[in-house]
Amino acid sequence: MRKLYLSNEYKFFGVCGGIGEAYGVDPTAVRIATVFLCIITGGLPLLVTYFAAWILMPKESPD
Repeated sequence: MRKLYLSNEYKFFGVCGGIGEAYGVDPTAVRIATVFLCIITGGLPLLVTYFAAWILMPKESPD
C-alpha cells in the first residue's frame, strides 16, 4: 500500500515531491504538471488544493 507523505527533499513545501515518490513518478514531472494545471484552471482552485494538501499530508518519517 502506498503512503502519501510530504517529501523531505522539496522545492516548495514538498507536496509534488511526495506525490512523485508515492506513485513512482519523477517529482519534476509532477511539478511541471502542477504549474500547467495552475495556468489552465486560472490558478486559484489548484493553489487552494495545493495548500490544503500541504496542511493535511503528514511529514515523511526520517527512516
